[in-house]
Amino acid sequence: MTEAELSSIRTALDTGDFARAQQLLAGISLPPSAELLELRAQAAYGTGDLEGTLTAYGELYHLHLEERRLHEAAFAAVMVGMYLMMDTGLMATVRAWLSRAERLVEDAPDNPVWVWLAAVRTYERLMCGDMPGTAQWAQRAMDGGQRHGLAAPSIIGQVALARVRIHDGDLDEGLSALDDVAVELSSGNLDPLTTGQMWCEVICAMQWIGQHDRAEEWTEAMERWRHGAAFGGLNGRCRVHRAEIMRLRGPCDAAEQEALLACEELRPWMRREYGWPLTELGNARLRKGDFPGAEEAFLAAHENAWLPQPGLALLRLAQGRVDEAFSMINSALDHPFDIPSKERPPSGGLQRAPLREAQVVIALAAGDVVTARTAAADLAEIAQTYRSRTLQNSALAAKGRLALFEGQVSNAIRLLSEAVIEWVSLRMPFEAAQLRVELAAAHRAGGDDNTAKQELDAACRALETLHAQPWADLAHAHFPVAASRQDAEPEHCVFCCEGDMRTVTFNRATVHLKDLKGMRYLERLLAEPGREFHVLDLVAVERGAIPVGGPSDISGFDTHIGLGQSGLEVFDSKAREAYRQRLAETEEDIAEAESTNDLHRAELARADRQFLIDELRRGVGLNGRARTVGDGLERARTSATRSLRYALKRITFHHPSLGEHLERTIRTGTYFAYEPDPRVPVHWTT
Repeated sequence: MTEAELSSIRTALDTGDFARAQQLLAGISLPPSAELLELRAQAAYGTGDLEGTLTAYGELYHLHLEERRLHEAAFAAVMVGMYLMMDTGLMATVRAWLSRAERLVEDAPDNPVWVWLAAVRTYERLMCGDMPGTAQWAQRAMDGGQRHGLAAPSIIGQVALARVRIHDGDLDEGLSALDDVAVELSSGNLDPLTTGQMWCEVICAMQWIGQHDRAEEWTEAMERWRHGAAFGGLNGRCRVHRAEIMRLRGPCDAAEQEALLACEELRPWMRREYGWPLTELGNARLRKGDFPGAEEAFLAAHENAWLPQPGLALLRLAQGRVDEAFSMINSALDHPFDIPSKERPPSGGLQRAPLREAQVVIALAAGDVVTARTAAADLAEIAQTYRSRTLQNSALAAKGRLALFEGQVSNAIRLLSEAVIEWVSLRMPFEAAQLRVELAAAHRAGGDDNTAKQELDAACRALETLHAQPWADLAHAHFPVAASRQDAEPEHCVFCCEGDMRTVTFNRATVHLKDLKGMRYLERLLAEPGREFHVLDLVAVERGAIPVGGPSDISGFDTHIGLGQSGLEVFDSKAREAYRQRLAETEEDIAEAESTNDLHRAELARADRQFLIDELRRGVGLNGRARTVGDGLERARTSATRSLRYALKRITFHHPSLGEHLERTIRTGTYFAYEPDPRVPVHWTT
C-alpha cells in the first residue's frame, strides 16, 4: 500500500467522510497491519458500525500481542474498553479489557497508556456509582495528561472530577471547573469524539441539579458544534438533551419528535442506556397528555432494564390508578436505580430528588400524609445541600401541597403562590400550570371561588397553549367550580370532500381547500369527537383496508400493509455474535472479581451477564433462529403525524381561527383523537 493511499484514507477521516474512508479501506487486499486496523476502527465508528470498531481494535490487540509489542497491545485494549464504556454500558466487559491492559503495562508505571487507562477507569467508576474511586482515577488522568501533553484524557478527568464535586455537594468548585471545560470545548482544540462526549457530560451534570438555564446554553453550544462535526452516537445524544430542554419550555410536540429521532439514532449504539432516550420520549408524551404513547415509551424503557421513574408512576396517577402509582414510587425509592449510567445520578440526594417530588404528590393522592411529610422533608434537605433554584422550588411546592392537604389554607396559598411565580420565572410553564390548579383548590378551600376560577382558567389556558389539552380536561373534571361558562348551542361546522376539494366552514367562515391525506385522517377524528383512534386503525381506514363503521378490531390486521418491510431481525448474525463475545468478557470479569474476593464487582458483573442473556433470548428463537419484529407501528405514527400536521398547517394558513381550534383539540401519538371543550360543543358535518 502506497503512502498516497494511506494519505487519502487519513484525509477522508480527518474531514469526517467516513464512508469514503471505508470504501478506500475495502479496496485494500493486504493482510491487516497495525495502521490499517486502527484506520478501520475509526472509519467503522464514523459510519455507525460499533461492532466493527470493537472488532478492529480487538484484532489490533491480538496482532500486537503476537508480535510482542505489549505496550501497544495495552493501548488497543484500552481503546476497546473505552468504546464499550461509551456506548454499551456493560461495565464488566470494560473492566475485563482494562485488566488486560493493566497487566501489560504494570512494569511501566509512567507509560502514556496509563493516562488513557485512567480516563476510562474514571468513567467506569463513575457509572458504577463509586465516587471516591472516580475522584482518584480522575486525578490520575489529569496529572498524567498534563505530564505527557495529552489533552483529551486530561479533560475527561476534569469533567468527571467536577461531577464528583457536584454530587458531593461542593457546587462552587464543581461548577467553576465545568465552566472552564465549556470554554475549552468551545475553543475547538480537542478531537471531535472527546468534544462531543464531554459536551454531553457537562449538560448531564447540569440536569442532575436542575440548572436548566445553563444546560440550555450548553445544549445550544453542543447543537452548533455538532453540525458537520458529530459522528457515531453523538448526534443522538445531543437530540436527547435538546428534547429535555424542549420538554421543559413547552409545547412538547417538537420534544417528542426530537426524542423519537434520538431513539432511532441511538438504537445501534446504546445497550444498557437505551432506556434514557425512551424515558425522555415518555416524559414528552406524558406532558402532552398522550397517555397511551407515554405508557408505550416507559414500558419499552423498562424492558431495556431502565427505571422509567418517576414518569411511569405519575402516568399511573393521571390514569386514576393511585394505588399502583404509590407502590411504584415507593419501590423506586426502596430499590435505587443501579444500572451504570452517565446520564442519571448514581446515588444520593440527587438521585432521590425527582422521586421525592413525585412521591409527595402521589402520597397525598393516596391519603398517606406521613409518607408525604417524609418525602417533603427529604426534598427540602436535598435542595438546601445543592442550592438549585429548581430543587428549592420543588421543595417549596411540596410544602404548599402538604399545607393544603392538612387544611392550612392561608399558608398553602402563600407557599403555592410563591412557587407558581418562581416556576414562571424559571420558564417552566407546565410546572407552573400544574401547581396553579392546586392554588385554585387552595383559594376554593378558603371560600374565594372567584379567585379559584381565575387561577384555574389561567392554568387551563396555559395547558392548552402547551398542547396539553388532556391535562386541562383533567383539571376541569376534578374542579367543577370552574365549569361556570354558559352552556352554548352547538356550532354547526362543515368538513366535506367533493372530488379533490374540501369545503370547510367554522366560526361562520367558509374556505375551499385541496384535499390531502392528513385531511382524511382529520375527517375521521372530527366525525367522532372524544374517540381515540389507534394509529394503525386510522391509517387502515384511510387506505380502505378495514371497515369504517364501528370500533375496529386491529388484532388480526396486518400492521405492515403499506408501512414498510416486516420480518426485520431483532439482531442480525453479527450483533448476536457480538453479544456472545461480550458474555465471554463478562465471565472473565466475574472470575477476576471472585479471585480477589471483590463481591460488589462480581455482583455488578453478574447483572451485566443477566442483561446480555436476556437480550440474546429476546433476539434468538427456537433452535437458535433469529427472532423477527416489524417496524410498522413507529413508521405509521411518524407518517400519520407528519401528514396530519401538514394538513393543519394548510388549514391554519387559509382559516386561522379553525387552525387555532384544531391545534388545541387534536392529539397525536399512538392514539389520535379530537377532544373539543365539552362546554363549547361543535357539531361537524363530514
